[in-house]
Amino acid sequence: MAQRSPVYRRILLKLSGEALLGSQNYGIDPVIIRRVAAEITEVVGLGVQVGLVIGGGNIFRDAGLAEAGMDRVTADQMGMLATVINSLAMQDALERQGTGVRVMSAIQIHEVCEDYIRRRAVRHLEKGRVTVFAAGTGNPFFTTDTAASLRAIEIGADVLIKATKVDGVYSADPVKDPKAVRYPALSFDQVLSDDLRVMDATAIVMCRENNLPLVVFNLNNPGDLMRLISGESVGTSVMNRLPRTGTGK
Repeated sequence: MAQRSPVYRRILLKLSGEALLGSQNYGIDPVIIRRVAAEITEVVGLGVQVGLVIGGGNIFRDAGLAEAGMDRVTADQMGMLATVINSLAMQDALERQGTGVRVMSAIQIHEVCEDYIRRRAVRHLEKGRVTVFAAGTGNPFFTTDTAASLRAIEIGADVLIKATKVDGVYSADPVKDPKAVRYPALSFDQVLSDDLRVMDATAIVMCRENNLPLVVFNLNNPGDLMRLISGESVGTSVMNRLPRTGTGK
């Protein structure tokens, strides 16, 4: 089999906490996290530098409790801690694959991980270590989608890759609407104007203003991450200017 050649030098991969649930109702499915760690290890093996942000929805849904009356700041802080738990679990799974990894937290938890310092994070990436950015931005009212956009911009990533449960961005929820259409490519402006809910609006605006491409793909399709990194057409690409397509005439 021919050696694949990556089209990206440095990426930021965003995983939802729910992606780690697998067949479980709560927590982390060991089979899922091992597979994801193995795919990330393959990508690292190509020489790609990988940053990673993981949500915490498999452990704690801060938005739900805030709506039920809990103080929003407290709920968001609990959500940040959930992302730290997932990040530590991913660290263990990657290390079992023989991959170097560091967890860096936006809130101080010195006993279990490093503080997030941008220059140190970049150095870890340059040394080939997967760098997991935990605890969101460290601030309430900001989602892990926004944290992923922020960290991707800070580390100079070539692309932000969001892993979901469907193979791209659709005009509506494909699970609920069989007539939903998948977009192969979109502009950030269209995502915002059509309210497509790819990521939260703050994250999309940050990507747009900093000209950071976004790719949305299905994490449940084994091998898709490697195909995406190798330049194959996978999922939906979101960017400022869509590439022109020929008419065929």
